[in-house]
Amino acid sequence: MSTLPASLLPAIRDIAARLARARRVLFITGAGVSADSGLPTYRGLGGLYENDLTEEGIPIEEALSGEMLRRRPEIPWKYMTQIEQNCRHAGPNAAHRLMAQWERELPYVMVLTQNIDGLHRAAGSENVVEIHGDVHRLKCMGCGFRKQVDSLAGRTMPQCPKCGGMMRPEVVLFGEMLPEAELDRLLTALDEGFDLVFSIGTTSVFPYIAQPVVQAVRAGIPTVEINPGRTQLSGHVTYQLPLGAAAALSAIEEARSATPADSPE
Repeated sequence: MSTLPASLLPAIRDIAARLARARRVLFITGAGVSADSGLPTYRGLGGLYENDLTEEGIPIEEALSGEMLRRRPEIPWKYMTQIEQNCRHAGPNAAHRLMAQWERELPYVMVLTQNIDGLHRAAGSENVVEIHGDVHRLKCMGCGFRKQVDSLAGRTMPQCPKCGGMMRPEVVLFGEMLPEAELDRLLTALDEGFDLVFSIGTTSVFPYIAQPVVQAVRAGIPTVEINPGRTQLSGHVTYQLPLGAAAALSAIEEARSATPADSPE
């Protein structure tokens, strides 16, 4: 922690003390949590597409939409393959590993992630709500057959081995509904409540990502935002750490290890 700004140390110690006492913790993560794994952060897809238009002359949001998958599936497949290629050789970083460690050590930890890179599960987290899916899971658009793959390389619109239909990565494209089962898991956990909520590496532009933090703020539950930049939530959370995910969580763990679980408020 000695390399961090001294002004952040009191907040880090406070967060560590709260984490040491916590019974139910929610971590909400975005692309920033995978930045230390070498994956680019993203205004939509990890910074892979800096221009306004794709090679086809359309916005990336249109190229990666459910409507485009129905009309011209080769276009979204092209860009999903590019995204997967950037994820393929990345491994979990300290932030992923610490969240997995805390899941083992604390009574209840849930990770709500927007990321489709699968790195939370690769780090050992089990209670993960992958609200946008995982690019390494394929699902048949006909019969629903699922298959886990290591790579999309050479898999241009593969056929389902069960029914012969077209398979697609099980990710939420623009204009598509969120996965009902994952959403139900999240809502059930929110109904049961959390006593500490983190927002890490996300700009929180989607309502279902911002709302758990807003709900916690309104209920007086401690909230932590970890993001080098400011977001719409920054002025409302209990603690705002302008740091990268790995540096912030590593500092919190260092302080937590030195904090008695019954430390006073």
